[in-house]
Amino acid sequence: MSRMHAVLLTLPLLAVAAAPCAAASNAASAQASHLELAQAAAPTTVIIAPSAPPPLRAEVVPPPPANEAHVVIWQQGHWSWTGTDWAWIAGHYVTPPAPKVVWDPGHWVQQSDGTWKWIDGQWRASAG
Repeated sequence: MSRMHAVLLTLPLLAVAAAPCAAASNAASAQASHLELAQAAAPTTVIIAPSAPPPLRAEVVPPPPANEAHVVIWQQGHWSWTGTDWAWIAGHYVTPPAPKVVWDPGHWVQQSDGTWKWIDGQWRASAG
């Protein structure tokens, strides 16, 4: 095979009909359901790179914006494959989609054929 190029496939996700929540459900399960539906609604993009990403850059995390009315969480920077080269995506603050969630950052995983696949970051319910 000649030179490997990035494969970008948008995989549409099917809408999921959620059953109505029972009155007895607690706030934690309602929060988790909201989070799952928000993630299911987002399209997934598969990114394959022909080589390993460069080492992560050291980032100085600035203090959260003082005028922010909502809780914000820092999402660290990462390397993105453009199809021909690596580009740094700087870290930034984001507003979580629900209370009591944490961000699991995206990362690159080497595949058995030597290419590298991007695994999207995701929100998950906090253990505490």
